[in-house]
Amino acid sequence: VLLPVYVGFCAVELMFKVKIACVGKIKESFYREAVDEYVKRLGRFCDVRIVETAECPVYKPCPTDGETAKVRKAEAAGLLAAMEGFCVCLDIGGAEMSSERFAEKLRRIKDISPVVTFVIGGSYGMDDSVKNACKLKLSFGRMTYPHQLMRVVLCEQIYRAFMIDSGSAYHK
Repeated sequence: VLLPVYVGFCAVELMFKVKIACVGKIKESFYREAVDEYVKRLGRFCDVRIVETAECPVYKPCPTDGETAKVRKAEAAGLLAAMEGFCVCLDIGGAEMSSERFAEKLRRIKDISPVVTFVIGGSYGMDDSVKNACKLKLSFGRMTYPHQLMRVVLCEQIYRAFMIDSGSAYHK
């Protein structure tokens, strides 16, 4: 959605911004290529920016609950710094919705904020401080996904939402 902003006597159009704040870099090229493809497709609807925050390394094969909590807390600082606008965290305990409902929700977010930030936690999840800073907790089902694959799924669903909103046949 383009919003007119008046600068002097001419209107400048600002594009809706979608930000994805996520922990770590994508290591597998096939995930990177899929994300890049959806970001390219989304370019006609919005400005997409992916912010990769630092991943906290764990050097033990089976860390304790206390150690994973420290990891989540350390990773939270980067995520919180990257968040702006209307924030949505991906959380297994969040609201589940159909693609049509997600498209409707995204449309409503565009009406109230020029930026939406989707937040994806790291391998050990997301600290409560990040979840509490988000206005919406969104679940893609009860299954657990690798956080790198979740970026692909999220990008596809954002693209699908824009296609639904535009009346395209992409969503069957």
